[in-house]
Amino acid sequence: MQQVDGKMVDGGMLGDANGVEPAPGRVKNSGKWQKPRFSRKALMKCCLVKWIIASTQPQDKDDSSDSDLELSTVRHQPEGLDQLQAQTKFTRKELQSLYRGFKNECPSGLVDEETFKSIYSQFFPQGDATTYAHFLFNAFDMDRSGSIRFEDFVIGLSVLLRGSVTEKLNWAFNLYDINKDGYITKEEMLAIMKSIYDMMGRYTYPCVRDDAPSEHVDKFFQKMDRNRDGVVTIEEFIETCQKDENIMNSMQLFENVI
Repeated sequence: MQQVDGKMVDGGMLGDANGVEPAPGRVKNSGKWQKPRFSRKALMKCCLVKWIIASTQPQDKDDSSDSDLELSTVRHQPEGLDQLQAQTKFTRKELQSLYRGFKNECPSGLVDEETFKSIYSQFFPQGDATTYAHFLFNAFDMDRSGSIRFEDFVIGLSVLLRGSVTEKLNWAFNLYDINKDGYITKEEMLAIMKSIYDMMGRYTYPCVRDDAPSEHVDKFFQKMDRNRDGVVTIEEFIETCQKDENIMNSMQLFENVI
């Protein structure tokens, strides 16, 4: 159980990482966010964002070299900046900053699974992040190519950090649907849940019991499998999540383990 805005909520489905409380305000698509200003405070809650902008300078001196997101020495060249800005909810300035860090960390223009495992081992050194990183990598690697392009990476981050509730739920369903057959089984949900507990469970207080992941899965799966056919469809997943306050509060903590 975790406390959010004075309420005790069940964070078992998507827990809080490192014991960090979620930000009191959510990122909004208001006039405030239309300014071409990269807000580190708004994005630095995300482990992947922390990683890709870690090597950038605090102040951007010249963005002209990255204005079109072009590279001459990499194997993969991303789409144009205008197209990515249209596909995401990031500003031009934010995309430039994200890309600068991305190309510094991944000169090849691609991220592989081992890199994901390295990222999460850095942020969760007291847990085992290997399995969770594997599942998360597969969620980003939509074409199952074994590598993630900058476009896929930043489009996924846009959904997770600034997407609508439905967009986030669709992305979460894709994460839990490990074999990508359009259904979530109890075994798949347990595998994801256990990987999250393995990664950050030791940071929780009180300490998580070994059987806690299984208990949470039993509870959530029973709620979601409305027709009792042993699998959860995307429709069942979204409908149940939207109607359950505890699950929605847990979803708000999702980006803290991304």
